[in-house]
Amino acid sequence: MKIEISADKRTLQGKGASRRLRGSGKVPAIIYGGDQASQSIEMDHNDLFHKLRLEAFHASILTLSVAGKKEPVLLRDVQMHPFKKQVLHVDFQRIDKNKKIHMKVPLHFINAEISPGVKTSGGIVSHILTEVDISCLPSDLPEFISVDLAELTAGHTLHLSDLVLPKDVETVALVKGDDLPVATIVIPRSVLSEEASSEEASAEKE
Repeated sequence: MKIEISADKRTLQGKGASRRLRGSGKVPAIIYGGDQASQSIEMDHNDLFHKLRLEAFHASILTLSVAGKKEPVLLRDVQMHPFKKQVLHVDFQRIDKNKKIHMKVPLHFINAEISPGVKTSGGIVSHILTEVDISCLPSDLPEFISVDLAELTAGHTLHLSDLVLPKDVETVALVKGDDLPVATIVIPRSVLSEEASSEEASAEKE
């Protein structure tokens, strides 16, 4: 998904200026990184607020247009108001297409309903991780990584090493030798007690 956002250059600095900016429906932000100086910018609050609700906005290369100049960036930080639906500040990082980036991308779990652990054993999938830190070139950045649960049985766990990653994408933890668990199937107590009762009944008949 290609997402483009617009911003204007921000000249006034300080808490007072930021407060007035927010009062006028704008959000103070900053772009940093690369071989350029950091640039203070301001953005439309409503447009930014709705884009932040998109999963892809947090794990994609964004095209940021400032005064007509476009450049690729990553969303790096979002500060929200403690109890209002208000964005207080956002940080964007410039990217170099020739340098690898580290990015957290969401995991999408598929085929849980046909996995033996769920279909046969009556288990429930427990998502231990919902996102994973990856490393790749900007052009190889996936919006998400699919986790296929079709073969997962009760009592077994999927790990990072079991994931099928896109070409030239690697998980940071696995590179460091840490094969983290991703998902497992848990058998609810109610199912276990039913099985125990059935076994007892069978034993009594025998």
